[in-house]
Amino acid sequence: MNTELTGIIATFLLTMVIAIPLGKYLAKVFAGEKVWTDFLKPLENGIYKLSGINIKEQMNWKQQLKALLTINILWLVYGFFVLIFQDKLPFNPDGNPGMTPDLAFNTIISFVANCNLQHYSGESGVSYLTQQYVLMFLQFVSAATGIAAAVVFFKAFRDKTTTELGNFWEFFVKSITRLLLPLSFVMALILSFNGTPASYEGKDQFISLQGDTVHVSRGPAAQMIAIKHLGTNGGGYFGANSAHPFENPSYFTNMVELIAQVIIPVAMVIAFGYFIRRKKLAWTIFGVMTIGLFMLLIPMLSSELGGNPALAKMGISQTTGAMEGKEVRFGPAASAYWATVTTIISTGSVNSMHDSSMPMSGTWQLLGMMINSFYGGCGVGLLNYFIYLIVAVFISGLMVGRTPEFLGHKVEAREIKIAAIITLLSPFLILAGTAVASYIFTNHGNAAWAVQPKNWLNNPGFHGFSEMLYEMTSSNANNGSGFEGLGDNNMFWNLSTGIVIFLGRFLPIIGPVAIAGLLGAKKFIPESAGTLKTDTKTFALMTFAVILVLNALSYFPALALGPLAEYFTMLK
Repeated sequence: MNTELTGIIATFLLTMVIAIPLGKYLAKVFAGEKVWTDFLKPLENGIYKLSGINIKEQMNWKQQLKALLTINILWLVYGFFVLIFQDKLPFNPDGNPGMTPDLAFNTIISFVANCNLQHYSGESGVSYLTQQYVLMFLQFVSAATGIAAAVVFFKAFRDKTTTELGNFWEFFVKSITRLLLPLSFVMALILSFNGTPASYEGKDQFISLQGDTVHVSRGPAAQMIAIKHLGTNGGGYFGANSAHPFENPSYFTNMVELIAQVIIPVAMVIAFGYFIRRKKLAWTIFGVMTIGLFMLLIPMLSSELGGNPALAKMGISQTTGAMEGKEVRFGPAASAYWATVTTIISTGSVNSMHDSSMPMSGTWQLLGMMINSFYGGCGVGLLNYFIYLIVAVFISGLMVGRTPEFLGHKVEAREIKIAAIITLLSPFLILAGTAVASYIFTNHGNAAWAVQPKNWLNNPGFHGFSEMLYEMTSSNANNGSGFEGLGDNNMFWNLSTGIVIFLGRFLPIIGPVAIAGLLGAKKFIPESAGTLKTDTKTFALMTFAVILVLNALSYFPALALGPLAEYFTMLK
């Protein structure tokens, strides 16, 4: 056990060693300062010239969002038709069929939105062409979209008063050329040299020890797995995701993949402070996020290492902890760390089956996605945190009898209304979606659908409710992981989660960018003795309290009906 704990401590420390200097580098890149990757400028200029982009053209926040939404809608249409007709396109050596319209709808929205919820099995559901030229392509551009949106947010607070927030296309291209592509190239090499397939051959076969002929899927997996984690996408090349021995062959690759999915979200927080020249604020935000990580990780470690009480009552020894659904090559500690990281960061990849986690572990996994701002996804984690921060500024201002201010700009009714709408959006999508699913399951289970609602769940009772709650929560958080006991590849779940993914991705980007743009255009107010400082420990505690209270009030009843009820039932 001590060795396992040492492994996750070492992984966390290595992550910080890489993420902090990476954040400083990103601040310089997006500020236009000299960096060692400037040799890529000719490539970028070629892209701008080919695309007809004038990067000297400054955009306001509305123009930034228009560009962001337009290009994402274009990718959505392109990918939808490729998924439907992939069986008629080349690079399909295994003869995988085209997707049904409802599954293609869900899949393309999921990958455009950086969610990567997969209602299909990777190796049998898509062709090599689709894996690389639709899904892997979208893993790059969806991550770059979130990073570019965050840089627009940065620009609003760098200058005292401004409506010129840079050029979306420049931020977008640099996110790929200066960050995602180089890191993905290095990581793909590491994975391919440690056992992950990177070929274009079809299925291989071998004779097992039992004498059976076994067909083994392979393909260009290492390339996709690299950006899957670096871009906090999470969609696996294989159906079992990073629990598959080809996606994640060893404890070493497990550490590499864990580090990869955390470094950019952490780096973006550090980059924010250096970019706007308020380093203390960035470290304060980082501190709150890190405390949040440990408050979810420690009880999950306790839950998984403690074993299953039901098995303990039967006299079964569990010296290594709760091993159901875990890979022996990783163990429960590394699995618990992964489950915590992947749910707070919105990666959604798995190295164990979350459906088999202990009930309280399921609670922490759900809560991590519901909060969705402890590091969060590439760029968007900071945007999500900003909504909580604005609410904390507003409440703090009321408490001390002052007009709320953030970084020298008054926070007024319009900004608070936007923040309130975004704050209420997640509970509405998650709880309303789960309520509709529960109603149909319990009252129309025998409906004459292609897949009858009564057949959705492999696990009845409290755990079945948790499976439906998890699916909606994961969709809203752009996470993509799942409690795999749920039969989700059917019309209801494909359409409902597709809609939740779309709204849960783009409205929380539009809201913070709009607030930042509105604040940045206001007259700058110099700090005075009465200014509410947002980079202090007191304000950090206030923000943390806002996060806890809002999420407790929103989600406790649903959690009580699902994982908490299952936990207390198990203790009987």
